[in-house]
Amino acid sequence: MSNTKYTYAVARIRALEVSLFSDAFIEQLLACKSADQVLQSVIEKGWGDMDTEHDAEAVFKREEEKAWEVIRDTAPDMSVFDVLSYPKLYHNLKAAVKEVYAGVNNPAMFYDDCAVSGEEMLQIVENREFSRLPGNMSRTAQEALEALLHTGDGQLCDIIVDRAALDAIEEAGKRSGEPIIEDYADTTVAIADIKIAVRSQKTGKSADFMRNAMAECDSLSLDQLIRAALAGEEEIARYLEGTSYSGGADALRESPSAFERWCDNRMTETLRPQKYETFSVGPLLGYLVARQNEIKTVRIILTGKQNGFSDEAIRERIREMYV
Repeated sequence: MSNTKYTYAVARIRALEVSLFSDAFIEQLLACKSADQVLQSVIEKGWGDMDTEHDAEAVFKREEEKAWEVIRDTAPDMSVFDVLSYPKLYHNLKAAVKEVYAGVNNPAMFYDDCAVSGEEMLQIVENREFSRLPGNMSRTAQEALEALLHTGDGQLCDIIVDRAALDAIEEAGKRSGEPIIEDYADTTVAIADIKIAVRSQKTGKSADFMRNAMAECDSLSLDQLIRAALAGEEEIARYLEGTSYSGGADALRESPSAFERWCDNRMTETLRPQKYETFSVGPLLGYLVARQNEIKTVRIILTGKQNGFSDEAIRERIREMYV
């Protein structure tokens, strides 16, 4: 696709970037005395709509929908955004498999703004109509359902679906033909692998467990990461110091919340240079991830206020803004 096709889309995104939250505004939210004040502050910035009123979860959901509406309205090719839609799609699969196993139906567990809605996914799994699912997802669905039915092991089901999602993201990045999309996908998978290594080290998981849960990516060696995890948290930090994810080493040594924050900030750092591109998909990707980061950060602040956390404890968890 000629990059000139992105000219209009980028111009639209440039106009919208001025409404993205700055670090200064996030500090204003942090200074709010209550969760209600936080919510009111973002509503005054245009978050939510007439239907969401002062329901925080409804406001967050509506903002996520708005972000995707912008991309759908402007992007000349939506297929390159598969890397961002797959997490919701595979979440729907995991939720459907568990609901069929448990014999329950909770629509609130699903996302509807992805290729297969929650209702449709539940129907597919209930009726074993796996061929209706895209790509390799049909095999994943069958394997996850059979594993849960035969073992009752929810964690095994999670591993099967989550690993398949990471493989799909990596593949979609390579298939996109867009260097920034491929980089984003590879970074997404690498950070997920690092998180798996950290959690596995803390819980004493085996090398086989980690190998089954992790997905291959270009920017990390799974063999080295697994060996490091088996040797201890400090060895994970030392391994990361020799990779492009070296910032994660210091964050890991600082605290679990600092590490989680670094994971999201690393993606923002990857995308921030896209603000200066003009003829590529990069600014659209950067805007969409920035909006998702905003929503996550406001949720962290609001939840912290609801639970009486100190400002310092909340600040340790909040993410850097894109602008």
